[in-house]
Amino acid sequence: MDLFSQHDTERAIYLEYEGDKNENNVPDPEEIGIKQLKGDGDFRSKECIELLKQADIVVTNPPFSLFREYVAQLIEYDKKFLIIGTWNVITYKEIFPLIKENKVWIGINSNRNFSGFIVPKHYPLDGTEARIDENGNRIVSSNNTCWFTNLDNAKRHEELILYKKYNPEEYPTYDNYDAIEVSKTNDIPIDYKGVMGVPITFMNKYNPDQFEIIGCNRGIDQDPNGIYGRGSYLNGKETFKRLFIRDKRL
Repeated sequence: MDLFSQHDTERAIYLEYEGDKNENNVPDPEEIGIKQLKGDGDFRSKECIELLKQADIVVTNPPFSLFREYVAQLIEYDKKFLIIGTWNVITYKEIFPLIKENKVWIGINSNRNFSGFIVPKHYPLDGTEARIDENGNRIVSSNNTCWFTNLDNAKRHEELILYKKYNPEEYPTYDNYDAIEVSKTNDIPIDYKGVMGVPITFMNKYNPDQFEIIGCNRGIDQDPNGIYGRGSYLNGKETFKRLFIRDKRL
């Protein structure tokens, strides 16, 4: 059963698809039942939670402003999911512990490889990430969007090939952390045993068999030892968001 909900000016509806009755491998309109909800379709309402309980896998684009609360609900009801979010949520204090504990990770395709959003006709199609598909839909693929999931996939277990060797000139130590700055994921040194600060987009290449996530430099309570969670500095200047990792094989 595939469940979707949307808002109208009065009551929300959901769509119910129970299989390919026409046997043409296409979900035809006559195979999709339109049903009304009693309320406005808020995912926190009792009737929407009852629908959630029936779901095996949740696939959706939740409201970004309620992302923390939405993920908390999915975790509470122990649901498998594939949802859309921005890279920034990785360092949220409610989300980061799930990332660190390998309860949530990045799915396949992100940034401009993300399939994109259908936008209305008045929306400008600027940039290389905008296009019109074969059906005439206007598509925009954001460069800061990715999938978050707890569904395993082969990409998550691909080894990141490392080729550079550590030297203190290229990899300076933070002013306030015993960790080195690695500004690009592909530049992670092959021979460094200590803690490294990497961009949050490292999660797109994260293999839990290869690396351990220790903390991040944003938010509070991001690290049980209280070492991380503050901004990271180089020569007195604060760096961008960073995850702190260690190579598990060294």
